Amino acid sequence: MFTGLVEEFGTVKNISKNGHSMNVTIKGKKVMGDLKLGDSIAVNGVCLTVTEYDNHSFIADVMPETFKSTSLANLKAGSLVNLERAIAAGERFGGHFISGHVDTVGQILQKKVRENALYIEILFPKEYGHLAILKGSIAIDGVSLTIFEKSNQTVTVSLIPHTAKETVPGIKGVGEKVNIEFDMVGKYLFSFQNANIQETKDKQTISKNLLIENGFM
Repeated sequence: MFTGLVEEFGTVKNISKNGHSMNVTIKGKKVMGDLKLGDSIAVNGVCLTVTEYDNHSFIADVMPETFKSTSLANLKAGSLVNLERAIAAGERFGGHFISGHVDTVGQILQKKVRENALYIEILFPKEYGHLAILKGSIAIDGVSLTIFEKSNQTVTVSLIPHTAKETVPGIKGVGEKVNIEFDMVGKYLFSFQNANIQETKDKQTISKNLLIENGFM
Protein backbone atom coordinates (compact mmCIF):
# COMPACT_ATOMS: atom_id res chain seq x y z
CA MET A 1 0.00 0.00 0.00
CA PHE A 2 1.25 3.46 -0.94
CA THR A 3 0.22 7.08 -0.37
CA GLY A 4 1.19 8.83 -3.60
CA LEU A 5 3.74 11.02 -1.84
CA VAL A 6 6.78 10.33 -4.02
CA GLU A 7 10.02 10.05 -2.06
CA GLU A 8 12.52 10.67 -4.84
CA PHE A 9 13.47 10.34 -8.47
CA GLY A 10 15.11 7.07 -9.38
CA THR A 11 17.20 6.54 -12.51
CA VAL A 12 16.86 3.48 -14.73
CA LYS A 13 20.35 1.96 -15.04
CA ASN A 14 19.56 -1.09 -17.14
CA ILE A 15 16.63 -2.88 -18.76
CA SER A 16 16.62 -6.47 -19.96
CA LYS A 17 13.57 -7.33 -22.08
CA ASN A 18 12.36 -10.78 -23.03
CA GLY A 19 9.25 -10.58 -25.19
CA HIS A 20 6.54 -9.01 -23.03
CA SER A 21 8.47 -9.19 -19.79
CA MET A 22 11.58 -7.53 -18.47
CA ASN A 23 13.69 -6.85 -15.44
CA VAL A 24 14.76 -3.35 -14.59
CA THR A 25 17.64 -2.01 -12.51
CA ILE A 26 16.92 1.31 -10.82
CA LYS A 27 19.32 3.55 -8.93
CA GLY A 28 17.99 5.31 -5.86
CA LYS A 29 19.16 6.97 -2.65
CA LYS A 30 16.45 7.52 -0.07
CA VAL A 31 14.54 4.31 -0.78
CA MET A 32 17.72 2.26 -0.38
CA GLY A 33 18.04 3.14 3.31
CA ASP A 34 16.12 0.21 4.80
CA LEU A 35 15.51 -1.88 1.68
CA LYS A 36 15.07 -5.65 2.03
CA LEU A 37 14.65 -8.51 -0.40
CA GLY A 38 10.97 -8.86 -1.30
CA ASP A 39 10.03 -5.27 -0.41
CA SER A 40 7.45 -3.46 -2.50
CA ILE A 41 8.38 -0.23 -4.25
CA ALA A 42 6.07 1.86 -6.42
CA VAL A 43 7.85 2.72 -9.67
CA ASN A 44 5.84 5.35 -11.54
CA GLY A 45 2.86 4.09 -9.58
CA VAL A 46 3.41 0.40 -10.35
CA CYS A 47 3.98 -1.90 -7.38
CA LEU A 48 7.14 -3.92 -8.04
CA THR A 49 8.96 -6.43 -5.85
CA VAL A 50 12.66 -6.10 -5.09
CA THR A 51 14.43 -9.26 -6.26
CA GLU A 52 18.05 -8.09 -5.87
CA TYR A 53 19.74 -5.00 -4.46
CA ASP A 54 23.02 -3.44 -3.43
CA ASN A 55 23.87 -0.15 -1.71
CA HIS A 56 22.88 1.98 -4.68
CA SER A 57 20.27 0.18 -6.80
CA PHE A 58 17.65 -2.54 -6.90
CA ILE A 59 16.33 -4.96 -9.49
CA ALA A 60 12.65 -5.80 -10.07
CA ASP A 61 10.86 -8.07 -12.52
CA VAL A 62 8.05 -6.80 -14.74
CA MET A 63 5.72 -9.62 -15.78
CA PRO A 64 3.81 -9.68 -19.11
CA GLU A 65 0.52 -8.34 -17.68
CA THR A 66 2.31 -5.37 -16.12
CA PHE A 67 4.37 -4.85 -19.27
CA LYS A 68 1.22 -4.66 -21.41
CA SER A 69 -1.01 -2.62 -19.09
CA THR A 70 1.39 0.07 -17.82
CA SER A 71 3.84 2.56 -19.28
CA LEU A 72 6.87 0.73 -17.87
CA ALA A 73 7.43 -0.84 -21.29
CA ASN A 74 8.46 2.64 -22.50
CA LEU A 75 11.31 2.98 -20.01
CA LYS A 76 14.89 3.07 -21.21
CA ALA A 77 18.30 3.48 -19.63
CA GLY A 78 18.50 6.97 -18.13
CA SER A 79 14.75 7.40 -17.63
CA LEU A 80 13.71 9.12 -14.42
CA VAL A 81 11.03 7.36 -12.40
CA ASN A 82 9.01 8.16 -9.28
CA LEU A 83 9.92 5.97 -6.30
CA GLU A 84 7.92 5.36 -3.13
CA ARG A 85 8.35 2.65 -0.54
CA ALA A 86 5.28 0.93 0.88
CA ILE A 87 3.81 2.82 3.82
CA ALA A 88 4.87 1.64 7.27
CA ALA A 89 2.32 1.17 10.07
CA GLY A 90 2.29 4.03 12.54
CA GLU A 91 3.59 6.68 10.15
CA ARG A 92 1.75 9.84 9.11
CA PHE A 93 -0.55 9.22 6.19
CA GLY A 94 -0.73 11.87 3.47
CA GLY A 95 -2.03 11.58 -0.07
CA HIS A 96 -4.59 8.77 -0.48
CA PHE A 97 -4.69 4.98 -0.53
CA ILE A 98 -2.87 3.68 -3.61
CA SER A 99 -2.47 -0.03 -4.34
CA GLY A 100 0.12 0.19 -7.09
CA HIS A 101 -2.21 -1.73 -9.42
CA VAL A 102 -2.55 0.55 -12.43
CA ASP A 103 -6.00 0.76 -14.02
CA THR A 104 -5.02 2.14 -17.40
CA VAL A 105 -2.45 4.19 -19.31
CA GLY A 106 -3.24 7.80 -20.22
CA GLN A 107 -1.63 10.35 -22.50
CA ILE A 108 -0.74 13.94 -21.69
CA LEU A 109 -2.82 16.21 -23.93
CA GLN A 110 -1.64 19.60 -22.74
CA LYS A 111 0.23 21.38 -19.96
CA LYS A 112 -0.49 24.95 -18.92
CA VAL A 113 0.97 27.16 -16.21
CA ARG A 114 -1.59 29.20 -14.27
CA GLU A 115 0.10 31.47 -11.75
CA ASN A 116 1.88 29.04 -9.37
CA ALA A 117 0.20 25.87 -10.65
CA LEU A 118 0.92 23.49 -13.51
CA TYR A 119 -2.30 22.12 -15.02
CA ILE A 120 -2.02 18.84 -16.90
CA GLU A 121 -4.85 17.45 -19.04
CA ILE A 122 -4.74 13.69 -19.54
CA LEU A 123 -6.63 11.50 -22.01
CA PHE A 124 -7.64 7.97 -21.02
CA PRO A 125 -9.96 5.22 -22.40
CA LYS A 126 -13.59 6.32 -22.00
CA GLU A 127 -14.65 3.05 -20.34
CA TYR A 128 -12.97 4.37 -17.18
CA GLY A 129 -14.81 7.70 -17.21
CA HIS A 130 -17.20 6.72 -14.42
CA LEU A 131 -14.25 6.29 -12.03
CA ALA A 132 -13.06 9.89 -12.33
CA ILE A 133 -14.75 12.09 -9.72
CA LEU A 134 -14.53 15.88 -9.71
CA LYS A 135 -12.43 16.97 -6.72
CA GLY A 136 -11.68 13.30 -6.11
CA SER A 137 -8.26 11.66 -5.84
CA ILE A 138 -6.29 10.08 -8.65
CA ALA A 139 -2.75 8.71 -8.93
CA ILE A 140 -0.77 9.81 -11.99
CA ASP A 141 2.53 7.91 -12.30
CA GLY A 142 2.12 7.20 -8.59
CA VAL A 143 1.58 10.84 -7.55
CA SER A 144 -1.48 11.57 -5.43
CA LEU A 145 -3.36 14.38 -7.17
CA THR A 146 -6.82 15.97 -7.22
CA ILE A 147 -9.11 16.08 -10.26
CA PHE A 148 -10.05 19.69 -11.01
CA GLU A 149 -11.76 19.19 -14.36
CA LYS A 150 -13.09 16.10 -16.13
CA SER A 151 -14.97 14.79 -19.12
CA ASN A 152 -15.91 11.21 -20.00
CA GLN A 153 -12.34 10.51 -21.06
CA THR A 154 -10.12 13.29 -19.75
CA VAL A 155 -9.03 14.60 -16.38
CA THR A 156 -7.15 17.76 -15.50
CA VAL A 157 -4.93 17.81 -12.44
CA SER A 158 -2.91 20.62 -10.88
CA LEU A 159 0.63 20.41 -9.54
CA ILE A 160 2.18 22.86 -7.09
CA PRO A 161 5.73 24.00 -8.03
CA HIS A 162 7.41 21.47 -5.72
CA THR A 163 5.45 18.53 -7.18
CA ALA A 164 6.01 19.76 -10.74
CA LYS A 165 9.75 19.90 -10.12
CA GLU A 166 10.20 16.73 -8.09
CA THR A 167 7.95 14.17 -9.82
CA VAL A 168 7.72 12.58 -13.26
CA PRO A 169 4.38 14.09 -14.43
CA GLY A 170 5.91 17.54 -14.06
CA ILE A 171 8.78 16.76 -16.41
CA LYS A 172 7.01 14.61 -18.99
CA GLY A 173 5.99 16.27 -22.24
CA VAL A 174 2.78 16.44 -24.24
CA GLY A 175 2.09 13.10 -25.91
CA GLU A 176 3.90 11.02 -23.32
CA LYS A 177 2.22 8.15 -21.48
CA VAL A 178 1.34 8.09 -17.77
CA ASN A 179 0.07 5.38 -15.46
CA ILE A 180 -3.37 6.03 -13.97
CA GLU A 181 -4.84 4.50 -10.84
CA PHE A 182 -8.30 5.74 -9.93
CA ASP A 183 -9.38 6.15 -6.32
CA MET A 184 -9.54 2.78 -4.62
CA VAL A 185 -12.51 3.63 -2.41
CA GLY A 186 -14.54 4.81 -5.41
CA LYS A 187 -13.77 1.62 -7.33
CA TYR A 188 -14.93 -0.58 -4.43
CA LEU A 189 -18.12 1.42 -3.96
CA PHE A 190 -18.93 1.22 -7.67
CA SER A 191 -18.30 -2.53 -7.68
CA PHE A 192 -20.48 -3.15 -4.61
CA GLN A 193 -23.26 -0.97 -5.99
CA ASN A 194 -23.29 -2.78 -9.32
CA ALA A 195 -23.27 -6.15 -7.57
CA ASN A 196 -26.31 -5.14 -5.49
CA ILE A 197 -28.15 -3.82 -8.54
CA GLN A 198 -27.47 -7.04 -10.44
CA GLU A 199 -28.54 -9.16 -7.46
CA THR A 200 -31.79 -7.19 -7.22
CA LYS A 201 -32.42 -7.64 -10.95
CA ASP A 202 -31.78 -11.38 -10.66
CA LYS A 203 -34.27 -11.67 -7.80
CA GLN A 204 -36.88 -9.66 -9.68
CA THR A 205 -36.72 -11.91 -12.71
CA ILE A 206 -38.16 -14.80 -10.71
CA SER A 207 -41.82 -13.84 -10.34
CA LYS A 208 -45.21 -15.51 -10.30
CA ASN A 209 -45.85 -14.44 -13.89
CA LEU A 210 -42.52 -15.81 -15.00
CA LEU A 211 -43.27 -19.18 -13.38
CA ILE A 212 -46.72 -19.28 -15.01
CA GLU A 213 -45.33 -18.36 -18.41
CA ASN A 214 -42.82 -21.18 -18.22
CA GLY A 215 -45.27 -23.86 -17.06
CA PHE A 216 -44.20 -24.09 -13.42
CA MET A 217 -47.60 -22.96 -12.07
